[in-house]
Amino acid sequence: MKEIDGRDNHIEFLNGVRLFAGDVVGKVDEDQLRRIQIRETILSHLERERQLFHKGIKVLSLFFIDEVDKYKCYDAAGQPYNGIYAEMFEQEYEDIVGQMQLSLGEDDYIRYLKAISAHDTHAGYFSVDKKGHFVNQVAGDDKREKTSNDISAYDLIMKNKELLLDRDPKRSPVRFIFSHSALREGWDNPNVFQICTLKQSSSEVRKRQEVGRGLRLCVNQNGERMDANVLGNDVHNINILTVIASESYDSFAKGLQSELAEAVANRPRKVDATLFVGKVLTDANGNEQIVDADTAAAIYFDLIQNGYVDRHGALTDKYYADHANHAVQVAEEVADCAASVIDLLDSVYSDKVMLPENARSNNVELKIDPDKLAMPEFKALWNKISPKSVYVVDFDTDELVQKSIRSLNRNLNVSKIYFKVESGEMTEIKSKDSLLDGSAFAKADQHKYDPQTKIHASQSVKYDLIGKLVAETKLTRKAIVQILVGIEKAVFDQFKDNPEEFILKAAALINDEKATAIIQHITYNILDEHYDTDIFTEPTLKGKLGTNVMKVQRHLYDHLIYDSSNERDFAADLDTNRDVAVYVKLPDGFYISTPVGKYNPDWAIAFYEGTVKHIYFVAETKGTLDSMKLNHITPVEQAKIDCARAHFKALNDENVVYDVVSDYQTLLNAVMK
Repeated sequence: MKEIDGRDNHIEFLNGVRLFAGDVVGKVDEDQLRRIQIRETILSHLERERQLFHKGIKVLSLFFIDEVDKYKCYDAAGQPYNGIYAEMFEQEYEDIVGQMQLSLGEDDYIRYLKAISAHDTHAGYFSVDKKGHFVNQVAGDDKREKTSNDISAYDLIMKNKELLLDRDPKRSPVRFIFSHSALREGWDNPNVFQICTLKQSSSEVRKRQEVGRGLRLCVNQNGERMDANVLGNDVHNINILTVIASESYDSFAKGLQSELAEAVANRPRKVDATLFVGKVLTDANGNEQIVDADTAAAIYFDLIQNGYVDRHGALTDKYYADHANHAVQVAEEVADCAASVIDLLDSVYSDKVMLPENARSNNVELKIDPDKLAMPEFKALWNKISPKSVYVVDFDTDELVQKSIRSLNRNLNVSKIYFKVESGEMTEIKSKDSLLDGSAFAKADQHKYDPQTKIHASQSVKYDLIGKLVAETKLTRKAIVQILVGIEKAVFDQFKDNPEEFILKAAALINDEKATAIIQHITYNILDEHYDTDIFTEPTLKGKLGTNVMKVQRHLYDHLIYDSSNERDFAADLDTNRDVAVYVKLPDGFYISTPVGKYNPDWAIAFYEGTVKHIYFVAETKGTLDSMKLNHITPVEQAKIDCARAHFKALNDENVVYDVVSDYQTLLNAVMK
């Protein structure tokens, strides 16, 4: 044995072979492998279910199998009995739930589990024959599947989704669904949180089709969609799909990435000078700059110099780190248009962005420190910052309409749809590698349609332009109509060239003007209602030690999850400073309502009394305060920050300060003022 590493749960042998927890080497019994998959699915399901139980969200898991008799068999008399997978499921479920009852004791969730038997909590969805027996679906059979069993799997899964999502264990105990390799196209359920493939993936059912069954925003007991409007930033922590695949993580991830790459084939795949040539960049004042070849070369050279692009044209980890810190540097020739340059870089397809997260790598679960939760300093901090608020905005709609018209006339530029025709040929095959990397096929010619040829969006597709802009901006239909009537004809005519882009860009520009108006006319009123400390104890927070998790001493939890190197460094300074009594990276459940979306501050910090002027501090960290002056902060982000200032000012407590800081030193400067 060469190395044992508990950070990512791997061992390495002297011959260089490295194994991670869950890896299997050598000949493997397939039944044992499937049992492990079933057990892992149940464990993942129960963990997610426990996390979401008090939010009123029912969790479902979906198993894909390739042979029906592995789930349900029939004896000579036609009586059904469990197949091998159903038998494995019930055995593993009873074992896991039994252990949970011993370790967690008695609570509402355990009582919920006790009310559902292993036999009743799973169901199958398959085609049936005339006798009502489950059968394998014949390839190419497009007849609608049906069952003859009372309120059985088909009716429950396909017809009565509301009942399937009911958490009452008596009315709807089913939480695990077994199905044939491919459910009928069009089936989906928003509350599928786990998908387990108890089969080998085939060419007929692609990974993104299987995964797509669970890529939906879930709903709660009342049918309310758990989206960003309800959850704020917590939407990404709640709506997570876990795939328990029948292959290695690397193999699954590579296959899924390849399929996703095909689906977004029209996006640029690498960064080079041609990415910028001919593009229109816009500064904060709406001034435009068309990028010529020399400027494009300068932008590209600067990206390489800053370590943002590797030799293959891919964006590097350093770019994403600086992006998270709002500290991306661009060539001085386009410094005023930094936001436009970053938007172009973000349009490049990246395998890293599309990479599914390896759930096994999250080897640390944050545990709250009850002693810190009980500290008088934390109690005082929480008492001061936990009140909720409501806002009132009293701005002149006519003024907003006029400003929006001016902004659209000045800044709205919509790309025209064009067709590019490329042709190529393969005259010889030099090697296998040339086939694999695509170099054997050489591009011979390319041309665009004549610019004089008018190409418009399809006339058969109808767009509710006014309705879409109302939905995106939350303005009245009357205000949107006034804006559209008021803009110049040439600007409005861009709609027929590219309706989708027109709607997105017009809405963004109107929202920017709305955000500016809000800052000048918003008032916050503090309510008697407070946030409860449950927001710290309810969510399950996990990460990977050394990658996005660090061990801490003064934090409310035993570890801290950081989103960027700047947050990591900021936390390290807080953790070693004797003036700090306790601090916490605020969970997404703590937010301030604003007219442009929910805002979640980064940190809450309590200092020991007598060491600083302002004892309690709520902070937003940015990579550099200069980045706010360089237009790295969007108008909507800036509006949220300004709304937060108004909220904390309304608390009317001189000991509580809110500010944007770049590092610990700027924090100290703020609390000493």
